[in-house]
Amino acid sequence: MTDDYYSTVENYYDGDAHDFDARYWRNPALQRIRQDFREEVKRFRFDNMLEVGYGTGLDLEHFAATFPGARIAGIDISGEMQRVAKKRLSAAGLSNAVALKGSVEEIDALTGDRKFDMVCVFFGALNTVSNLKQAAAHLERCTAPGGILVLSFVNKHYVGGMVIELLKLRFRAAFSRLRAIWGGYSPSKYLPSRCYSPGQIEEAFRDFVVLKKKGYSILHPAWYYHRFNRLLRRVSPWLWRADELLNKTPLWQFGEYTLFVFQKPKM
Repeated sequence: MTDDYYSTVENYYDGDAHDFDARYWRNPALQRIRQDFREEVKRFRFDNMLEVGYGTGLDLEHFAATFPGARIAGIDISGEMQRVAKKRLSAAGLSNAVALKGSVEEIDALTGDRKFDMVCVFFGALNTVSNLKQAAAHLERCTAPGGILVLSFVNKHYVGGMVIELLKLRFRAAFSRLRAIWGGYSPSKYLPSRCYSPGQIEEAFRDFVVLKKKGYSILHPAWYYHRFNRLLRRVSPWLWRADELLNKTPLWQFGEYTLFVFQKPKM
């Protein structure tokens, strides 16, 4: 994958930006997952945060408002997402956060010698990097000794999704994540990306210490199964609780998302 690939990713998310927030606020499952991601970040003290793949800036705004003493930077490949995020931060009067445009490989150029004690990636932005091991190396360089990474990934081995697609007789869709290149969530817009297994993630970030591993939507339907989530809305809290229990077993690794909390060694 080359610069042409990042142009493809940027064009995809430029087109996604105009109604992203409206779709998000109609999706309780996405909202619940995002809040859980945020709570993982809040378990740690930090002064300098970097968010990779900030989208429309929902989390830049949240963390800048929640931690007014912290300095927060975000990078995103999409110029249109940057426009929306900058508008959001300006409207909220938040001067401690900045929305930058660029790829993971451009962190040094964008932030100079700044070191971050918190790096977060929500909803799988690292699934659209050119090379995961190289991205991990860039994140390692910009992370302060002892710094924390809270990273979420679209999971290669989402068993529940495979079962649902097989029951719907959609055999190609059932195993699409197992291919070298995954086409993304949209049935009408192709986004060449990669899904990673927990083992691949740990290998890419082998220079970090693993503090936590967690799976999402193991039994609870993934956020994009709108019909199932509507039908099961009354039992949704119980399915979420069941997922929490399954996270104490090896089944944690078969959810729709996986989340890792890494720490850079203190030297």
